[in-house]
Amino acid sequence: MTSTTIRDIGPFAEPVWDTPFGLPPFDRIRPEHFLPAFETALDTHDAEIAAIAEASEPATFANTVEAMERAGLDLDRVASVFFNLSGSNTSPDLQAVERAITPRLARHGSAIYLNPRLWARIAAVDADAETLGSEERRVLDRYRTRFRRAGADLAPEAKTRMAEIAGRMAELGTTFSQNLLADESAFILPLEGEADLAGLPEFLRAAAASAAKDRGGEHGHVITLSRSLIEPFLVFSTRRDLREKAYEAWTRRGESGGATDNKGIIAEIVALRAERARLLGFDSFAHFKLSDTMAGSPDAAMELLRNVWTPAHARAGAERDRLQALATSEGADFAIRAHDWRHYAEKLRRSEHDLDEGEIKPYLPLDGVIAASFDTASRLFHLRFEELTDFPRYHPDVRAWTVRNSDGSEVGIFLGDYFARSSKRSGAWMSAFRSQERLNGPITPIIVNVMNFAKAPAGETPLLSFDDARTLFHEFGHALHGLLSDVTYPLLAGTAVAGDFVELPSQLYEHWLEQPEVLRAHARHYRTGEPMPEDLLKRMLAARAFNQGFATIEYTASAIVDMTLHLSSGGEDGLDVLAFEADALQRIGMPAEISMRHRSPHFAHIFSGDSYAAGYYSYLWSEVLDADAFDAFREAGDIFHPETAARLRKFVYGAGNLRDPGEAYTAFRGRLPSIDPLLRQRGLAAA
Repeated sequence: MTSTTIRDIGPFAEPVWDTPFGLPPFDRIRPEHFLPAFETALDTHDAEIAAIAEASEPATFANTVEAMERAGLDLDRVASVFFNLSGSNTSPDLQAVERAITPRLARHGSAIYLNPRLWARIAAVDADAETLGSEERRVLDRYRTRFRRAGADLAPEAKTRMAEIAGRMAELGTTFSQNLLADESAFILPLEGEADLAGLPEFLRAAAASAAKDRGGEHGHVITLSRSLIEPFLVFSTRRDLREKAYEAWTRRGESGGATDNKGIIAEIVALRAERARLLGFDSFAHFKLSDTMAGSPDAAMELLRNVWTPAHARAGAERDRLQALATSEGADFAIRAHDWRHYAEKLRRSEHDLDEGEIKPYLPLDGVIAASFDTASRLFHLRFEELTDFPRYHPDVRAWTVRNSDGSEVGIFLGDYFARSSKRSGAWMSAFRSQERLNGPITPIIVNVMNFAKAPAGETPLLSFDDARTLFHEFGHALHGLLSDVTYPLLAGTAVAGDFVELPSQLYEHWLEQPEVLRAHARHYRTGEPMPEDLLKRMLAARAFNQGFATIEYTASAIVDMTLHLSSGGEDGLDVLAFEADALQRIGMPAEISMRHRSPHFAHIFSGDSYAAGYYSYLWSEVLDADAFDAFREAGDIFHPETAARLRKFVYGAGNLRDPGEAYTAFRGRLPSIDPLLRQRGLAAA
C-alpha cells in the first residue's frame, strides 16, 4: 500500500485503532476518507472471495464457509462507521458519498451471491461427512438460503437482471432517505408570541426554544418535525389552526411534488421488488419476503392483522364518539379530525384518569430512565454499567458505557445518542459499530442506540414522556440483543434473526418499564429526588390501555398497506401510490379521523431499504411473542425470576440466529405463543 493510499483513507489504514476499547477515532475520520477507504476494502474483499471461489482443493466448511466468514472485515469496518454516521450525523459531503457508494456496494454483493463457482463450492460442502456441529450446520444452511434467495440458481440472463435490480434499488433507497431527511430538516413552524404558544406546558416551551436555537435563533420558539416535538404539540396546543398546519407537514413528508418527492421512487421500488420476486419464482415480493420468516406466508401475517384490526376498529369508533362528545360539550362546532385526536384524547385522559402528561414528565428525567434500563438489565442478566468520560465521539451529545458481567468480564461498549438534530434522520434505532463473534476474535460488540428526544435548554434537565421512556427501553432491548450475543460466526450474531423475531427482545424489554417495582425505584422527581407519588403511579398504569384503539389502528393500517403494496405487481404503467394507499384504506374501513402511522411517501421502514418491506407486520407478530413471554415471569411470581431470565438470555438475547425462531421461542417458553396475552395487553380482549 502506498503512502498516498494510506493518506487517502486516513485511520482506515490502521489495522487496529489505538483508542479506548477500539472505538472509531471519529476526530480523525473525515468525509473524504470514505470513498477511497471503501474502494480499498472492496478490492481486498474481491481478492478474498476470488481466492475462495477459485481454490483447487475440494470444498470444505473451513476453506469455503468459514473462509467467507473471515473475509470482508475491512469492508465491514468502513461500512459500519459510515452508515452509522450517515444516519445519525450526516452532512452534504457524507450524503454525496452515500449516493456514490450504495449502488457500488449492491453490485459487489450481487457479484458474490451470483458467483457460480462460489455457489458450487458452498453447495458441495458435506455437513454429514465432516460431522459438523449444530452452529456450523446453521451457518451453512443460512449461507445456502441467502445464495438461493439472491438468485444463485437462476439462468445467466436472470442473474444479470437481478444484479441490475440490486444496484438500482440501492440508489432508490438512498434517494428516498435523503429526500425524507431534507423535508424533515426544512420544515419549521415558528411560534411567535404568547398566542402561538397557547396551551403549551413549560417543558414543551423549553424544548421549542431549544429547537429554535439549534435552527439558528431567528425565532424564539419553533416546532420541527421531530416526533418528540410534533406529537406533544398536537397534544397540548389549543391553536387548532397551528395543529392542522403542523399535522399536514408531518403527514405529507415526501410528497411535496418538488425535488424531494418520493412518489415516483416508491412506484419504481415496488415494481422492481415484484420483478425480483417473479425471477425467483414467487407470486409476489410479499411471498418471497415472508418465505424466510417465522410467519412463513403473507396469509399468516394478514390473518394476525385482521384478528387485531376488527376489535381495534370497534374500540377506535367508541373512542372517537367520546372525543366528539367532549369537543361538542366545550362548544366545538366541527367534527373531530386527525389533527384534533391527540388534543382531545389528552383532555379525555385527564378527565377519566385524572392524568396529565405534564404531571408525569418531571418524574422521568432522561438519566433516571437510563438508570432504570440499566438496573433492569443488571437484575435480569447480572450486568454492570460504568459511564466513560474520555472516549472518541462523533457528536458532543454522545455518551458511552462499558458493559461487564458480574464477574468483571467484558460484554461490550454501549453508546447512547439521545437528542434530535437536523443532521439525524427521524425515529429511533439500534446499530453496531462492531458486532460480537469469536471466529476472528473474541470480538466484543460496540452497540449504539440513537433517539430523537427533545433537547432541554443548556443547564436544564431533559424530561421524557412515558412514550419516550418506552422508546428508550425498546431500543435498549435491541441493544441487549447485540451486546449479549454469544456466537462464534458473524453471520449469526446479535440481531441477525428473522424479521418477525427481531422485535421480540426490544418489545419484551418494554414490559419492565411498566412494572411498579421498577417505577417506584427509578421514577423520581428531577429536582427533589422524591419518588413518583403512589397515586400518580397507579393512575398512570391504569391508563395504559387508554386510546389503544387509535394506536392499534394507526399501526395496523400501515402494516396492511405495506403488505398490500407488496402483494401487488406494481402496475405496468407505474403505481399511483397515493391512490393505491387510499383504496387499500377504504377497503378496510379506515376511520377518517385517524391517519396511518407512516404514510407511504415517508415510510422509511419499507422504502429506505428492504429490512421491513412486506415486514412492518413484524412488530405485531413480535408483540404476540413478547406478551406471552412476559407471562412466563408473571407465572413464576417474580418479574426478575432467575431461572426464567437465564433461559431468556440463553435462547433469545444471547442466541443470535443459532436456531429457527420457532425453536428458539419454544426452547425459552416450552411452547409456541398464544394471541390472547396481546389482546389483553392492548385492551382488545372480549369482556
